[in-house]
Amino acid sequence: MSTPVIKANNLTKIYKLFAEEIYAVNNIDLEIRCGEFVSLMGPSGSGKTTLLDLMGCLDSVSCGRLEVLGNEVSCARENDLVKYRRGIISFIFQEFLLIPSLTALENVELSLHFSRMTKERKHSLEIMERVGLGHRINHLPKQLSGGERQRVAIARALAVSPQLLLADEPTGNLDTKSAQEIFSIFKKLNEEDGLTIIVATHNPKLGLQASRTIFLQDGKIISKEKSSLFLEMI
Repeated sequence: MSTPVIKANNLTKIYKLFAEEIYAVNNIDLEIRCGEFVSLMGPSGSGKTTLLDLMGCLDSVSCGRLEVLGNEVSCARENDLVKYRRGIISFIFQEFLLIPSLTALENVELSLHFSRMTKERKHSLEIMERVGLGHRINHLPKQLSGGERQRVAIARALAVSPQLLLADEPTGNLDTKSAQEIFSIFKKLNEEDGLTIIVATHNPKLGLQASRTIFLQDGKIISKEKSSLFLEMI
């Protein structure tokens, strides 16, 4: 049996809004193992992004226990969270977050600089080829389509050779064809490289392509029966 990449027990994240406490993630038990391709699904406000941020060490835990890649991060300070995620966890967001004045290739290489890694340029070139953009390396973001920009963002995330790839609504700004192309890249990375991938999406046609789907509602994981009702509603 493969090693747990994520292990959560009674995981909770509370945000305070004046006198009110909002449970964005509410007492979740969860285990994700190495090599899984998992989608997080649910309506807006269900807790998908918050759970993804906790698993990616972008946010702190309010209570409960969370292990990420063998590190117990429940009580970790921000400086420690940075150390845990640097070079081993990569992120892809709905907004492409590319530097407009840098070429596609330079955007990919930038992640190596921030992760303090030294690799030859051919490493970045090979990754650009893998995402189908070997012919677009010298183009600026404004010269690329939305789907191509997101593929640059994927290449940037892969440049540091992460153990865990997290994506938050990565197809939210894309048309149907481009969205499917992005999910096809995820599936290929998972199947061929064994990369552990967790994607938050509101799109059931895409989310159900993952090897496992976790449904969230009001910060909690809901049962298969309830998730079936959720799919019928959307």
